[in-house]
Amino acid sequence: MEDQLKEVPTHDLESLLCSSNRDFLIRNSGDQVKVQSLKGKKVGLYFSASWCGPCQSFTPKLVKVYNELLSDSKFEVVFVSADQDNESFDKYFSKMPWLAIPFSDSETRNGLDKLFDVSGIPHLVILDENGKELTTEGVIIIREYEAKGFPFTPERIQELKEQEEEAKRNQSLKSLLVSPSRDYVIRSNGEKVPVVELEGKIILLYFSIVAYEESLAFTLKLVEIYQELRKEGENFEIVMIPLDDEESSFKQKFEGIPWLSLPVLDKTCAKLVHYFELSALPIVVVIGPDGKTIHPNVAEVIEDHGRKAYPFTSEKLAEIEELEKIKRESQTLESILVSGDSDFVIGKEGVKVRVSELVGKNILLYFSAHWCPPCRAFLPKLIEAYHEIKAKDDKFEVIFISSDRDQISFDEFFSTMPWLAIPFGDKRKVSLSRLFKIQGIPTLVAVGPTGKTVTTVARNLITYHGADAYPFTEERIKEIEEHYEKMAEEWPKKVRHALHEKHELDLSKRAGYYCDGCNEFGQWWSFWCKECDFDLHPKCALSDKDKDKGDVQGEDEEKNPKEGWTCDGDMCHKA
Repeated sequence: MEDQLKEVPTHDLESLLCSSNRDFLIRNSGDQVKVQSLKGKKVGLYFSASWCGPCQSFTPKLVKVYNELLSDSKFEVVFVSADQDNESFDKYFSKMPWLAIPFSDSETRNGLDKLFDVSGIPHLVILDENGKELTTEGVIIIREYEAKGFPFTPERIQELKEQEEEAKRNQSLKSLLVSPSRDYVIRSNGEKVPVVELEGKIILLYFSIVAYEESLAFTLKLVEIYQELRKEGENFEIVMIPLDDEESSFKQKFEGIPWLSLPVLDKTCAKLVHYFELSALPIVVVIGPDGKTIHPNVAEVIEDHGRKAYPFTSEKLAEIEELEKIKRESQTLESILVSGDSDFVIGKEGVKVRVSELVGKNILLYFSAHWCPPCRAFLPKLIEAYHEIKAKDDKFEVIFISSDRDQISFDEFFSTMPWLAIPFGDKRKVSLSRLFKIQGIPTLVAVGPTGKTVTTVARNLITYHGADAYPFTEERIKEIEEHYEKMAEEWPKKVRHALHEKHELDLSKRAGYYCDGCNEFGQWWSFWCKECDFDLHPKCALSDKDKDKGDVQGEDEEKNPKEGWTCDGDMCHKA
């Protein structure tokens, strides 16, 4: 880990956590605990906030680990809040069994934030008994290893990694599915089936939350495939790995499902999530007759090709990929946007625009939703680029493909857009999401005049280059990069600037950053101080006048979790 490759700082806990008029931390009961009581313990500094979705998801995991380690009394957590008011702090802290910096001491909280360079939350810094930094990657360690990661030393993490590698080398169906207290899987009627009876078969491990309605369609498709394969006498079985957190709802949904399952809430379920490094559902892992992994996830292949993908070998999947390649090469706008009688998109007031009228244009398919803060933050940038491009080339259009939850939200969001849309609830949304493998929003897919896909990362191109990225082809991006290279030839390699007098700023290539002079997004070139992670746009760094610092507010910023932050679904990042 990176922590081992650099000089590791050591901190004095009293100077770190106390202030001139405070030598204690607090519990959610209001009790005060002297900072001195932490001596001899490992301490986790937990940077978190109630408004942060990923924090709300991670905190219960940390509570579980904390409670498991409580009897040892060698580990303590200190909550460093990024909440906006005392009421939010109190409500969030009430769920935590550990200590906290008082909310009123913003100076200490801000100082810790700066000292540990906290650029995103949740963030967990773990110190050893002497105040030495063990890791700044506590969130990753807790997610991956839970209490097994204790005492959180690099040596312990390395030991666990080696154990995992050894387990993967010696993987068998038994090592995957059997635990010290259980050697069976179950049917929906409660019947226990010994794992040994499954050996020698092709096994699909289906990771799912059965109570999650959005997984229902995939489950029904998988049931159909399962019944076909069993009817044909294939040496094949499915074992569900349930990730539900409530036994009663699981049993209700599991009733009638024809395959096997691990018991709900079985610890092996969480172990397998980590073992296979899963990040999204549904996941279908293929295990061969020898107990080895054939493929880490064929859910998408099953969605697209069903029974035809069996037995999911590399040869079969290569055959399918070749067919997909032929399909992509023959792609047209009408082949992706027309389905039965649905041969139109809509404009304002629900006016229908035939897909045939859009043939020959450059199209952006805009996957987005009103409930998504990053979508709302990106929208003004896209609208600006849209108007600039349309002013130069009328053979350009954007089509909104909504993931909104109801018609009212769709109508409200679409009313702010100057382009077209697929109607709310249209079945084409599902097929388009599957075709372009949409994993998150906002996403922009560029389709060229011939109807072939130009790029699925047009959002990044708009973010970095605005309207200049049009028509989003590799040739155009290369032209832009060559232009930036030429511009930089006349710039100095180093500058000093009044906004950062401490160090010289080096002319550096940067994929993306926020300028510390004007707070606007920048990319490609920056005058950068690596030590302080301080960036200035060339226009700011080379200006004779200092720029006033000010926040850049987006159209819907008041709806974001916190001013100056943005959530991308995994982390909330400082803007």
